[in-house]
Amino acid sequence: MPSAELQAALEAARAAAEVIRGYYQHNLEVRTKADQTPVTEADVRAEQTIRTLLAERFPDYGFYGEETGQHDLGAESVWLVDPIDGTKSFVRQCPFFSTQIALLRAGQLVLGVSSAPAYGEIAWAERGGGAYLNDRPIRVSQTAELAASIVSTGNLKTLARSAQWARLGALIGQVNRIRGYGDFVHYHLLARGALEVVIESDVNILDIAALVVIVREAGGTFTDLAGGEVTLETTSVLASNGRLHAPVLATLA
Repeated sequence: MPSAELQAALEAARAAAEVIRGYYQHNLEVRTKADQTPVTEADVRAEQTIRTLLAERFPDYGFYGEETGQHDLGAESVWLVDPIDGTKSFVRQCPFFSTQIALLRAGQLVLGVSSAPAYGEIAWAERGGGAYLNDRPIRVSQTAELAASIVSTGNLKTLARSAQWARLGALIGQVNRIRGYGDFVHYHLLARGALEVVIESDVNILDIAALVVIVREAGGTFTDLAGGEVTLETTSVLASNGRLHAPVLATLA
C-alpha cells in the first residue's frame, strides 16, 4: 500500500503535469539563471503547484526546489523537487523532460517519482516497495556480460576534460551498443531492463534523486562515477543493473 507521502508526491506530479502541458509547444519567455541554465514560467508555476500541495499535507517537512529555493533543510524529512528537469528540451519542444520529486529522510533517499507528461510515462518507487512504471512493476535486466550490454550517456562535458575520457572509450569498445538517451529517459529504460548502464558526469542532485530510488528498487545499483554514495553534493552518475557495476567501475577507474 503506497504511503501517504507517495500518494501526495504522485498527486503533486500529476498536478504539475497539467500546468506543464498548458505551456508545452507554446511560445515561451526564457530567462537565463545565474548558473547559465534556462528557466520559464512553466518551471516556476509547476514548482509552486508541487510545493503548495506537499506543504499542505506535510507542513513540518523541508523543501529543496530548483526554482523556489530551500526551506528548513535541517528537517528530518526534506522534499527534493525539480519541476522540469530538461528545460532545454522543453523550450525546444522535445519531449525528453520530466518532473522529479524525491523524499530525503534522515539523510537517505526513500521515495522517488519521475513524471514525463509529454512522453507518457510516470515511474515511482518507495524504499522496500519495489519500482513501478505506468502502474506496472519493473526490474532491471539480468545481463552479466559487458559484450551483451547497452550503455547510455548523458552530459559528459566534465568527463571529456578528464583522464577518464580515454577509459570511457575503452569501455565503449567492450559493450554491445552505446546510446545517448539522456535525462529521465535512460533511467526509465535501465529500471525496466531495456539497457544496462547509465553514465553522466554533469548532474545536480535534484536531477537524479528520485531516479536513485527508482533504479535501486528495480534491483539496480546507483553511485557516482567513483563508486561513492549519492549525496546532495553528487555531480556524476554510474547507474547499472548491478551485475555490471563492478566491471564498469574497473574500466573507468
